[in-house]
Amino acid sequence: MSLSESTISWSTVKYATSAENGFVGGSLDKKTIVDRTFKTHVLENRYLKVTLVPEFGGRILSIVYKPTGHEQLYRNEVGVPYGMTAGVFYYDWLMVYGGIFPTFPDPEHGRTWLKPWDFKVVKESAGEVTVSMSIKDDFAYPAAPAQFFKEVTGIEATYYVTLKADRAALDARVVLRNPQARTIDYEYWTCTTLAPGSDPNNPKTTGGAEIIAPIQAYSTPRWSANLSEGDESAGAGRSRFEKLRHFRNWPTMGIAYAAPDMQGGNFWGVINHDNEEGIIRIADNTVTPGLKMWTWGFPSFTNETDARKDPNEVRPYVELWAGVSDQFFHRAQLPAQGEVSIPETYSPTVGMSNVTAANENILINLSAEAASVNLQFFSIEPAMLLRVRLRRGDAILFNDAVTADPKNGNRISVGVPAGGSGEQVRLTITTPEGKELIAAETKIK
Repeated sequence: MSLSESTISWSTVKYATSAENGFVGGSLDKKTIVDRTFKTHVLENRYLKVTLVPEFGGRILSIVYKPTGHEQLYRNEVGVPYGMTAGVFYYDWLMVYGGIFPTFPDPEHGRTWLKPWDFKVVKESAGEVTVSMSIKDDFAYPAAPAQFFKEVTGIEATYYVTLKADRAALDARVVLRNPQARTIDYEYWTCTTLAPGSDPNNPKTTGGAEIIAPIQAYSTPRWSANLSEGDESAGAGRSRFEKLRHFRNWPTMGIAYAAPDMQGGNFWGVINHDNEEGIIRIADNTVTPGLKMWTWGFPSFTNETDARKDPNEVRPYVELWAGVSDQFFHRAQLPAQGEVSIPETYSPTVGMSNVTAANENILINLSAEAASVNLQFFSIEPAMLLRVRLRRGDAILFNDAVTADPKNGNRISVGVPAGGSGEQVRLTITTPEGKELIAAETKIK
């Protein structure tokens, strides 16, 4: 385990903002590129190298999975302001940097995406590093568009980030506290820009990207209705979540929401099928039931240009959001003196084409057909010896010790005796001593 400091340079086109972060009209100059330097904090173990940038939005900017050497998060090479005076964002403009970061107390990137967050080391030992990034909403932008809050909420946000020596995943926890003696209306969303299996020097979502989420249907705002043209109707303004899972099927930019919400599903993320690497968020989604999905559309990949020769905001990334409400501008309430805690785990995956179940220990993809049962899994603690059992009724199909493979993932395929369509196959993965790490079932097709 290690915790170190460094710096990172980020290029943007030239522009100017006011003291209140509003965009200065007429200041945009796309022909001039300037560099900004941020102080970074780097958490590292044998599996992950994690880079934090507290001073620009309190964000996790990079997660490099060391066994493959690949980046898991998107990062914009050249920042370009957009949406000026469109009435869409709190400061009436936006510029994407990338990574994972908290957004509150308003939707659409909130108020703090460009603010400095206070950084502290909470714990530093041979087995664990925990740091925090925190900010208080004690500011307001009087010129914010009408749909946003005008008042200061006073909400105190702390983003805890933990890396443990034996884990190939990053653990995080967002804590929101209302110090006031009255209930506050608010929104909270964790924004993630995902690009698993990327070149660390040029991270982006590739053509083989698929959104992995255990949902059956989605809805779109009226202006994004064209996104659903490739999927069958699921009734009541909803569409079946089938074709839109794949980045290649997004015709243009737009928003899709899990409908009616995550329904208790505890994971979502992206798998890059070009190399079967993924990044999955595991969380209690009864706390964050909202899932918002966004991309610029697949043409952002097929028509991508050199960011330095043609700086523009349309870039290939998949943005997934976890919210305490089901959609933007559907507000939640934080009680007087109340607190909300949102634990999250961000785990890479390798060698997996899908995820059917996940927890803080293991991610699995389990399926069964008439002739075989197929299991793919990724262990978040790869050094731990495992015992894998597959059963159909009383019949044991597989029962053996397995060593986790952090570079390639693990795949097990076993034959199924004739017959048995519709029967259940049960999986359990335990420690050698019998402690259950994950269990799941699937029907034989």
